[in-house]
Amino acid sequence: MHLSANWQFLLMNQILRGTFFMQPRLAIGMRDQVQQILTGQISDVQDRTPYSISLSRPAGQIQAATDDHASSIYDQAEEGSIAVFSIAGTMLKYGTLCDYGTAEIAGFMLEAIYHKNISGIVVDMDTGGGSVSAIAPILQVRKEARRLNKPFVASFDMCCSAGVYAISDADLIVANNNVSAEYGSIGVMMSFVDVIPHYEKEGFKFHSIYADQSDHKNQEFELALEGKYEGIRQNMLNPLALQFQDHVRKSRAGKLDESAKGILNGKVYFAEEAKKYGLIDEIGDLSLAIERAHQLAQSRKFLSQS
Repeated sequence: MHLSANWQFLLMNQILRGTFFMQPRLAIGMRDQVQQILTGQISDVQDRTPYSISLSRPAGQIQAATDDHASSIYDQAEEGSIAVFSIAGTMLKYGTLCDYGTAEIAGFMLEAIYHKNISGIVVDMDTGGGSVSAIAPILQVRKEARRLNKPFVASFDMCCSAGVYAISDADLIVANNNVSAEYGSIGVMMSFVDVIPHYEKEGFKFHSIYADQSDHKNQEFELALEGKYEGIRQNMLNPLALQFQDHVRKSRAGKLDESAKGILNGKVYFAEEAKKYGLIDEIGDLSLAIERAHQLAQSRKFLSQS
């Protein structure tokens, strides 16, 4: 399938204009792919595979893929089922190439939350972070799950930056293992490449002309090109970092050990330390997260009936 110009524009728009909460080593590792996308070397892709949703019942699991002809895929689930969703790779709000964006995944999640057969959801994370705009759709799902009193449980192998923001207020956070599972990187950074000197050597000359009434337009960026970063730091990065920290504090109130060095300042922890300092709740696997979601759903049902 040839990728339409609309999809190409959407992906480039997210890459070039988006602000990202992301582990630097992952961002650097993707630079070749990003370069190929921006230069048009990647333009032919296969259709995205149907999004798979695991429906967990007390007596086992079944697998169901989306079916456009069905009224709802959740109609086939037994009452009291837990729907399990995966968010893997770089988080983007809108789906592109072979991946769904969080806006689409959140749509699947909300359909599950609203369905009478689904008593809760588990989101399985394996991400180093992504676009700031990708966070809000998952937070909306969490809000609706809370309103309907349905458990929202998170599990992870890697969950950093934007991933942490998205799931830190889950009812329970479970590390998938005690070997590779990482959690943290609560912080904000920006990096960009100034290509102007390169092109000036080739004979290009750049001009930026602003209206007299637009003296603040792009001011921080123009100063950053001169090596003056304070504007971007104070007006863009610091507000996001403070908001991120405040969200985690509120989400983990009574659990978070802020005395741990770097805990809200960008440090990444393996599972044992993440649990020790109150960033997460348990260490196990995805099955444990599903089991905990069932238990929470059953206890809430009991309390509502008593």
